[in-house]
Amino acid sequence: MSSRGRKATQALSSLAEFLRGFDGFGAQTVEYVEDGVSHFVNEFWTAGQRQAHALHEVSYRACFKPQLPEFFVSRLTAPGEKVYDPFMGRGTTVLQAALQGRAPVGNDVNPLSVLLVRPRLRPPSIEAVQERLSAIDWNCVGVERKDLLAFYHPETLRQICALRRWLLAHAPLGGEPDPADDWIRMVAINRLTGHSPGFFSVYTMPPNQAVSVEAQLKINARRKQTPPVRDVAALIVKKSQALLSEGAPPAHPAPLLITGDAAKAASIADGSVRLIVTSPPFLDIVQYAADNWLRNWFAGIDTSAVRISTHRSEAAWADMVRDCFIDFARVVAPGGHVAFEVGEVRGGRIALERLVWQAVEGLPFEKPLVLINAQKFTKTSHCWGVANNAKGTNSNRVLIFRRR
Repeated sequence: MSSRGRKATQALSSLAEFLRGFDGFGAQTVEYVEDGVSHFVNEFWTAGQRQAHALHEVSYRACFKPQLPEFFVSRLTAPGEKVYDPFMGRGTTVLQAALQGRAPVGNDVNPLSVLLVRPRLRPPSIEAVQERLSAIDWNCVGVERKDLLAFYHPETLRQICALRRWLLAHAPLGGEPDPADDWIRMVAINRLTGHSPGFFSVYTMPPNQAVSVEAQLKINARRKQTPPVRDVAALIVKKSQALLSEGAPPAHPAPLLITGDAAKAASIADGSVRLIVTSPPFLDIVQYAADNWLRNWFAGIDTSAVRISTHRSEAAWADMVRDCFIDFARVVAPGGHVAFEVGEVRGGRIALERLVWQAVEGLPFEKPLVLINAQKFTKTSHCWGVANNAKGTNSNRVLIFRRR
């Protein structure tokens, strides 16, 4: 066995020993074996265990905490090695990799993801943001999408439309925009709707999604509210100051961010990735395209052209997983690892981890470990009455595979 192979074997073995000995938050790790696969249960990370970097604080539907990728990046990679998320969403894994001096690699089928991730890997100064905001032509005559007055005061919507037109002209999709324009678009996308005066909208759903216009009209009627005037530029500056409060990521290798099918990441070189940390779409639980309709509109993305698959059967979901792992076997170096988070769905009646390890059988991966980060928290669905999240995750259930 090569020295690299011995090191990788030791890494997974050392991780298993660490999990066995973990004594965190007043609890000993519980270990059990199911179908020959070792499971480790404890609260391995919480929101209070380590304060996440301020740059992570952008909202997105169904994202995991930064402590999850940090846990695996710290233990299974070295500085400079590539860390990849094929379903990057808001970019938690990609940004955390950069914050830890690794080479960030990310992919998502929705082009919105690149717009959310890229600016935080190369953030401008707050002075550059303010200077660019002062240069924008805010004199927009008329507005687009008058139905959006369900969310916004006419003056606020006028400002949003003016900013949108500026960005579409100066930072078109598919290019490499100026970092200040890139950043302003990212912040604006995250301030479109929310439940406090820090957002452009009247009180609405949580900031990780947008309800339909019809649903917002009902919220307005029920709460007897009308959209207030918001200062779009001022809110962008305020959020930028919060995000930049801890500075930019340290020096790290250049990122690779792509848009496409997670099972066909051809632009990632064979054997170049040391670690994958990701979470795939869960069966038919979250409607990502529907949740992001307003963000996609602002960014100039045609939502109907974003082919986000919804897997309504266990067999279809398992087929998707296998297709992805076929490509993972190509891009992950021998001795590298995949940390595949599957959560808990349908009240635990479906064991997604079992579907995963069955789907991966026959591919060049060792039998996995399963880490269950058991943590009690209040679901968004309970707080907001969101039917779209009624069957959401109760715990982080992560399969850790080693590439042979």
